[in-house]
Amino acid sequence: MIPRLKRPLRLGTRLALGLGLLAFAVFVVVGAATVTSMKTFLDKRLDDQMALSQTGAAHDVEYYGKVTKLPPDWFAVVYKVQDGVLTPQPGEQQPADREEFDALARRALVADGFATEQLRGEGKFRLRACQIKKNEIVLVSAAPMKDRDSTLSQLVTVGVVAFLAALVTLVVGGQALLRRGLRPLSDMADTAHDISSHDLTDSARLAVRVDGKGGGVEVDELREAFNTMLAHIDSSLAARTAAEQRLRRFIADASHELRTPLTSLRGYADLFRYAAANEPGEREKHLEKLRSEAARMSVLLDDLLLLARLDSAASEPPLRPEELDLAVIADAAADAFRAARPSHPLEVDADTVRMTADPTRLRQVLDNLLTNAAVHTPAGTAVAVKVTAENGWAVIRVSDSGPGIPSADQARIFDRFYRVDDSRTRQRGGSGLGLAVVQSLVHAHGGTVTLTSRPGSTTFTIRLPRRRL
Repeated sequence: MIPRLKRPLRLGTRLALGLGLLAFAVFVVVGAATVTSMKTFLDKRLDDQMALSQTGAAHDVEYYGKVTKLPPDWFAVVYKVQDGVLTPQPGEQQPADREEFDALARRALVADGFATEQLRGEGKFRLRACQIKKNEIVLVSAAPMKDRDSTLSQLVTVGVVAFLAALVTLVVGGQALLRRGLRPLSDMADTAHDISSHDLTDSARLAVRVDGKGGGVEVDELREAFNTMLAHIDSSLAARTAAEQRLRRFIADASHELRTPLTSLRGYADLFRYAAANEPGEREKHLEKLRSEAARMSVLLDDLLLLARLDSAASEPPLRPEELDLAVIADAAADAFRAARPSHPLEVDADTVRMTADPTRLRQVLDNLLTNAAVHTPAGTAVAVKVTAENGWAVIRVSDSGPGIPSADQARIFDRFYRVDDSRTRQRGGSGLGLAVVQSLVHAHGGTVTLTSRPGSTTFTIRLPRRRL
């Protein structure tokens, strides 16, 4: 059985423990320095006290041969020097064992000095030896160090207790303060958990956000960045949902549009086979119908292929730009329109506008707009094309005096397969792709296309940059 991993400590707890370890190291260094400084101070004070005591006792030792005034817990031994031999003199405050005193007295023949010794049965003492008379008398005294050691012990005890109390307070209080300070991050984590519990495939709306204030400048910046990221995800989900809906609608409409000519082709093929066997005179009529439906399906497929290429190559549109005069393109489109639609009078007002663009695609744009004007207006409706240059833009306006487009339909007029009057346009052969192709080609040139329509006047306005693509 695989052992269950322990839950890792929270960030606030880890930070508090880290601060505690750092504080502990600082306390150890400060405590050691304090104890060392106090020990040095107490040792120096005891040494000064012993030197002062021996200086005061020198007169008594010189005249009486012993120390008459000595603290009750001190020891003192007077040595006389004869021919380099030290002879201890009787006295009242002498230790039971003088071995350490004798050794230090011999060193005092060369120079005065201090030593710390553990006297057997007496405890720890500080010894000092000095010569009272040069090469005649040596005095060795000993002061107990229990007061000094007791002071250091108390200092260590108080320091450890104080440092431990401060350490516990720092860790506990620091953890509470850090938990409060990191609460905004916890809120963000809760928001992230809420997001993970959402079914993002079912809804395009992500309403959760991080609220609240506090935490400092860095937390405010993180909160703002987090909310900005959520807004970006929200917009991306909405765009994805809209794209999926458009794709489903596009596939359904494309399937429906392709089914119509295919059904017609199959029907006319059956009629052609029947006519070939029974009524040979009807063959040409049915063959012409087959050609017409095939051409209709070819146009539809060409438009679908063009839209797909424009969608998949947004960064590098499939255009072949060259230097051209927009007025020439407009005149050619007008001539073709007059020949194909004599029932609609056309007026052209085209200024010379030099620019860089794809002439074939611009001609397709004009042909689609003119065909749209003719198909959706009654015979005799006037159509006009105007080409001008305005503030570095090439502007094309295609207008007609027809019944206009209802305001409810204007927002979707450029959608693929969208028809204002589905039954009528279907009878006239429209596929609902003409204006979608216009918009895609204009956008591929870096331009815009807009619509203004009311009863008696409908105008499509195209603005194209005259810069090189």
